[in-house]
Amino acid sequence: MIGWLEAVVLGLVQGLTEFLPISSSAHIRVVSAIAGWQDPGAAFTAVIQIGTELAVLIYFRKEIWEIISTWTRSLFNRDLRGHWAARMGWYIIVGSLPIVVLGVTFKDQIETVFRDLRLVGTTLIVFALLLWFADRTARNKLTLEKHLSFTHAIVYGFAQALALIPGVSRSGGTTTAGLLLDYRREDAAKYSFLLAIPAVLGSGVYELREIGKGPAPEWGPTILATVISFVVGYLAVAWFLRYISTHRFTGFVIYRIVLGFFLILAVTAGWIPALG
Repeated sequence: MIGWLEAVVLGLVQGLTEFLPISSSAHIRVVSAIAGWQDPGAAFTAVIQIGTELAVLIYFRKEIWEIISTWTRSLFNRDLRGHWAARMGWYIIVGSLPIVVLGVTFKDQIETVFRDLRLVGTTLIVFALLLWFADRTARNKLTLEKHLSFTHAIVYGFAQALALIPGVSRSGGTTTAGLLLDYRREDAAKYSFLLAIPAVLGSGVYELREIGKGPAPEWGPTILATVISFVVGYLAVAWFLRYISTHRFTGFVIYRIVLGFFLILAVTAGWIPALG
């Protein structure tokens, strides 16, 4: 069971890593394994992500309100249907479909085999190399308001769905897709944050029913971890968007590769269990 200390640590980990391209779910899994704690499970991970998504809602509150209000009014007013905010509403809906379908289809695997640390280590390395390639080859010129399309939204959506495997990173996967499509770093990251809102909130609310049942953690530690992830996540998203406006992703790539090889070595050597 998750104790209060574990809740504090995992809440900090979630808040610090959710918006960085290093996979928050992988870090929750890894930190628990290294500390000798029981795997908190997919339900706990999904629920405490609600905290970081609330941070996104507050940080981007003006843009989100404009998207929701303009999209809603455009259903009845044809003149608004060409507005960037109305189109963004549809792009977020369309881009959310892949992760919903695949999340339901592979629910059992997400809660079991996808949490194998050998797989986590491998995906950390593979997607680090993809991020490096995208960052080095991207022309870094397209913007969301002018260039985002339904085709691009679908590509983003499938990239986000890959994050169902811990180690891929929701932020990293979608940002990589955006870079490969030649979006600016800030725009690629921003859309990945907005696109995550329906999927993460939906998954978190759905998994609320598991909290306090069977192997899932109790409500108290889960709420504490969620609150901590909200506070830390708000600070992290602000820092990350400023950072990538002037820096490449090289540091994150190196970190992912080192962590990935360490995990594979640690499991192979028997230092930590692959599943636990």
